[in-house]
Amino acid sequence: MVDDTVVAECTAQLAAELGARTDELTAELIGVYDRELPQLVHDDQQVVSLLAASLYQNIDTCLRIFQHNIDPSRVEAPAAAMEYARRLAQRGTPVIDLIRAYQLGQTTILDYAMAVGTKNIADPELLGAMGRRAMSVTFAFIDRVTQQVVAAYEEERDRWLLNRNAVRSARVKALLDEHEAVDADDVEAALGYRLHGTHVGMIAWRSGGRTPAEALPGLETMAIELAQQLGCAHRPLFVPVDESSAWVWLPMPEDPTATDPDTTTSEQKEPKQAPTLLDRARAVSAPEMRLAFGEPCAGVAGFRHTHRQARRVQLLALAAGETAERVLAFRDVGAIALLAGDLESARSWVSDTLGALAGAGKQVARLRETLRVFLAAGSSYTAAAARLTMHKNSVQYRVHKAEELLGRPVADNRLDVELALHVCHWLGAAVLTS
Repeated sequence: MVDDTVVAECTAQLAAELGARTDELTAELIGVYDRELPQLVHDDQQVVSLLAASLYQNIDTCLRIFQHNIDPSRVEAPAAAMEYARRLAQRGTPVIDLIRAYQLGQTTILDYAMAVGTKNIADPELLGAMGRRAMSVTFAFIDRVTQQVVAAYEEERDRWLLNRNAVRSARVKALLDEHEAVDADDVEAALGYRLHGTHVGMIAWRSGGRTPAEALPGLETMAIELAQQLGCAHRPLFVPVDESSAWVWLPMPEDPTATDPDTTTSEQKEPKQAPTLLDRARAVSAPEMRLAFGEPCAGVAGFRHTHRQARRVQLLALAAGETAERVLAFRDVGAIALLAGDLESARSWVSDTLGALAGAGKQVARLRETLRVFLAAGSSYTAAAARLTMHKNSVQYRVHKAEELLGRPVADNRLDVELALHVCHWLGAAVLTS
């Protein structure tokens, strides 16, 4: 068995020899990255220079650990390595690329060292012991440095995103102010979002329970996936409002059918209905996500208008609470959304219009829903029965009981009654008489 002291001395000598080749080793690693991680090498010249400095300092530090028998767990990551990690964070480079760069670096340097050691060391037992020592020490060094540079990356990423989001939020809020003069081209450049096209405003938030750290990233990922599903040519504009909600604008394609894979051609004998925006939104969003949509609108004015609509829909959803549907659009609840802005007045009006039919309780709720569907079906008992999957006579009975609670025939004030029923349907307990 080879003495540990001899192994340490021979490894230190090999490290000293490699130390004279640090420039060569740095160039070797740049070549490896060019093949395996080209995105790190084919970048801005200043960033690539910082990469080279990071590699040089890491190699030099590692070799000095062997030369002077330094404990790798007490070594600090080189300054260039820390700064390079921060720079990657600023550029949005995935952290996995940084981690993989260190893994490739460790493998490449060990291979190089073993090739040199094989030429210089004749004793295979000593060479094996040196290889084991080299692997354990470099692993400890890489583990230590990787933890530090990843921490620097994450800290810088959080800071950069916070600053970016703060600037973006300020720009968007100024844009939403109709009294502010807007240079659309200037704002487009600042936001990286096209204002001259057609937009759909969306407000996304997470409901109920404790808000996890990944809430906002999850909402942003969902928004990007939805934009891809809709055939948007560009990324959506995503503006965090707080830790669990965000304002979003989807840059809609000028011809949605051109990019909709579900749109059928004239040659198809049995055309199927293409998924709507809400269908796609439900499919890509998690159960705890809530989405409110405005209508498609164009230009700067449309950017503002569709957002205002989405805000009103969100107010309706928040007023309705957990009974609200996960995904709502202004076109479906527009009039109700306007009433949701003043719940006290809405509740009073519903009570005046529906009387006892605005009461709480499951039985009254069934009567309200039957009457709502009956009116929506053109006052046809047969059509309403089909929609409710009930017998026609049952529908007639419920409509009659609902009219008794109203205290008058539905026809006496049909428009108000129908609207009040819709308000109850969408807002639920928020507008019912307790």
